[in-house]
Amino acid sequence: MHNLFLQLRDAPVSAWVGMLIVAFYAIIAIGAPLFAPYAESASVGAQYQPWTAPHYLGTDILGRDVLSRLIYGARNTVGIALATTALAFTLGAVFGLLAATIGGWFDVIASRAVDVLMAIPPLIFALLILTITGTSVVALIVVIAVLDSTRVFRLSRAVAQGILTMDYIEVARMRGEGLFWLIRKEVLPNAAAPLIAEFGLRFCFVFLFISALSFLGLGIQPPTADWGGMVRESAKLISFANFSTWQTATFGLAPLLPAGAIALLTIGVNLVVDWVLHMSSGLKE
Repeated sequence: MHNLFLQLRDAPVSAWVGMLIVAFYAIIAIGAPLFAPYAESASVGAQYQPWTAPHYLGTDILGRDVLSRLIYGARNTVGIALATTALAFTLGAVFGLLAATIGGWFDVIASRAVDVLMAIPPLIFALLILTITGTSVVALIVVIAVLDSTRVFRLSRAVAQGILTMDYIEVARMRGEGLFWLIRKEVLPNAAAPLIAEFGLRFCFVFLFISALSFLGLGIQPPTADWGGMVRESAKLISFANFSTWQTATFGLAPLLPAGAIALLTIGVNLVVDWVLHMSSGLKE
């Protein structure tokens, strides 16, 4: 705990900015019903109202409050992305560490299966599977997690193979330590730093991937608020916006709100990941 406090105290400004952004999104996502002025899918006004009270970010084509949907979108988009990343990371890390530690036929079969999945473009594969299985939240999480776990598998396997060549691993094997003891006590603690950094990067990729699928109509489905879907719903407003006055210019700015929310969270997570990678490298300023 003391070491963690020292690391946080010595963290650069960029890391603190990233942590504040991530904390802000987490608070908004957890407390969405408290912060949102209206219900997620309630029609509370005329369509495309300007940015004035009580709809401070206007309304969409169905008269739903955009600010409320942005807030609920944080819970839906970020929450599903986090669950998907956790599942992908669990699958990839477990099989990667097992493949490196067991070796032999298990490593060959697992590696070739991963190579086959990685040879298929992820977006095309996800579109194909989701078209067949449907676009439920469970199907979305499972499909993306399986696809993304291949990247985690490759990293965890490579990191574990480097660790398994160390002398202390050989000493543990000579003591008669079992497979799972080696993974839990020796391999995993030494692989923690790069895996934690990879978790942040995977979250960004999954988050953007879900938003892309929602933009294409196969991600999180209406009336559930989702930032990718909100960009798709309001994208055409840019062509019809009149930027000569503020009231009409807000129509053209509507698609930029969820897009900006996506971009800001991605930047925040990457700032934190850069700091974690810097600490794990052992380099000093």
